[in-house]
Amino acid sequence: MNDHLLIVDDDPELRQLLADYLGRNGFRVSGAADGRGLWAALEQGSVDMVILDVMLPGDDGLVLCRNLRARSPVPIIMLTARGDDTDRIVGLEMGADDYLPKPFNPRELLARINSILRRARSAPAEPGETRRFHFAGWTLDVDARQLVAPDGVLVPLGSSEYRLLRVFLEHPQRVLNRDQLLDLTQGREAAPFDRSIDVQVSRLRRRLRDDSREAALIKTVRNEGYLLAAHVSRER
Repeated sequence: MNDHLLIVDDDPELRQLLADYLGRNGFRVSGAADGRGLWAALEQGSVDMVILDVMLPGDDGLVLCRNLRARSPVPIIMLTARGDDTDRIVGLEMGADDYLPKPFNPRELLARINSILRRARSAPAEPGETRRFHFAGWTLDVDARQLVAPDGVLVPLGSSEYRLLRVFLEHPQRVLNRDQLLDLTQGREAAPFDRSIDVQVSRLRRRLRDDSREAALIKTVRNEGYLLAAHVSRER
């Protein structure tokens, strides 16, 4: 069955334009004008991705993104019409997987949708491949896409957090710069002044209870990038 996209935007013309374009490219598309419509659509059936505008009546897109991420790992792309980076950074902090400023080319949105969905459903480990990573008392189960804390608590991960953590685990004790991290997690290069990886690292640190000033697991290497300092063992 084709992937199901939910577009949440209070502009009916834009919703229809995107629905027509994405529908021609093989997706099932539903639309909602606000948060109430978002929750109603999610109750009616499974959704593979939410495309969420920041400026909405009632609860804005940032509030909805935070609440949705607390309930579900479904990938989220934020749309923002504002010229500064504030909404983009806050959206990433709230759990969005990517953002796209308006106006945008629908082809770019399509490319980002395909990239995120491809990574979100990366195939389970094949026989002989790593099925679990163990590090500093933590365990990442690749098949279940679950992170288990040292105390046994299951820690929810959004799709972008999962991809970023897996990249670090596959390259332990090695400095990765922002361009490398963006390429390995999203398949794109960093734009000038793009701080999205910094925001995602900050989110991942919070998941790992590693967000103190002296982070012990994911270290910042000044002017170079980030490094996972823990020893990593693999279970096949």
